[in-house]
Amino acid sequence: MTDSGLFLAVEAAGTGAHPASWRRADSRAEDLFTGRYWVDLIVAAERAGVDAVFLPDSFGLQPGGPGATRGRLDAVAIAARVAAATHRVGLIPQAPVTHTEPFHLAKAFQSLDFATLGRAGWEVTVSEGDEQARAFGRKPAQEAAALWHEADEAIDVVTRLWDSWEDDAEIRDAATGRFVDRDKLHYIDFTGDNFAVKGPSITPRSPQGQPIVAVRADGAADTEVALRRADLIRIDAADLDAARTRRTEVRAALTAAGRDPDSVQVLLDLDIHLADSPDTARVDVHTLDSWADPVRTPAPTALRHVGTTATLRELLADVAAAEAADGVVLRPLALPAAVRLLSALDRKPLPAGTLRARLGLPRPASRYATSTEGTLS
Repeated sequence: MTDSGLFLAVEAAGTGAHPASWRRADSRAEDLFTGRYWVDLIVAAERAGVDAVFLPDSFGLQPGGPGATRGRLDAVAIAARVAAATHRVGLIPQAPVTHTEPFHLAKAFQSLDFATLGRAGWEVTVSEGDEQARAFGRKPAQEAAALWHEADEAIDVVTRLWDSWEDDAEIRDAATGRFVDRDKLHYIDFTGDNFAVKGPSITPRSPQGQPIVAVRADGAADTEVALRRADLIRIDAADLDAARTRRTEVRAALTAAGRDPDSVQVLLDLDIHLADSPDTARVDVHTLDSWADPVRTPAPTALRHVGTTATLRELLADVAAAEAADGVVLRPLALPAAVRLLSALDRKPLPAGTLRARLGLPRPASRYATSTEGTLS
């Protein structure tokens, strides 16, 4: 049986989405803060035909009691480490905007896009709560509306900086001694409620022009930003009917916002645990839940699959047939165990090329390419 044709991603969260996953004998928790752990996992996902890997991040420690995994490496740094070891899989780290300057983010993701030859994406997140605000000490905690208004401006700034060098700005003309054509570098002159950025970027325009932007649509504030800015919109749903309804609502809202709904893909999050048999998978999850402190229960809005790769393949086919999503983001409860079994999904080998091309999205032209406004000369 071949794969469903859905865009398939994996969210690589530590040793797994379950906070007690590190206690499994196969968790490789001892290697969690090494480059080799991440290279091994993501190379295996690439070989299994996974289209992209999401890398969660935050400026706060993971929630939970003393039995939960604690500590993080920087997601963009993980992606940069893995870039040279992979060749086809998309790499989409999260990067929060609340305490991070857009100029730094623009440069980081342009650099990652160069390192991956066009396989980079950015999942936009915000920093909620007093804990993360106190960690920086620059401003108090904000409500969701303010956080996502700031995020909206940050995405605007970042994408303008990505466009601030035209594609052919590098001329490297040894005869005249000119490395760049200054007429093809542009000030962005952005002024908003949170940022005033002149630009241009100090990094040339990267292979995709603009790396892929992903945003979760969980509430009113982040959904509004997702509809305006995202190439990929992540959703949760309790079942396939709810997912199909949500996707239909998102596509209608994109049309109302003046965007082509076919230019944006809606990805459904799916919590999974895979084992060699359904019974073993259920026992594994029961054990994980019993280790958790407090005992963990699934969120009522989270779609979950506990079984084998064969039953997962059937579910992915059902998602495609129901038009419940354009793709799926697998969130393994126990990450190494799931990745080990994903090759049995019989996915087609990944094509070469950029992440944007794999998603069927055109490479955007620089918004400044047809204008002399803001040139450096």
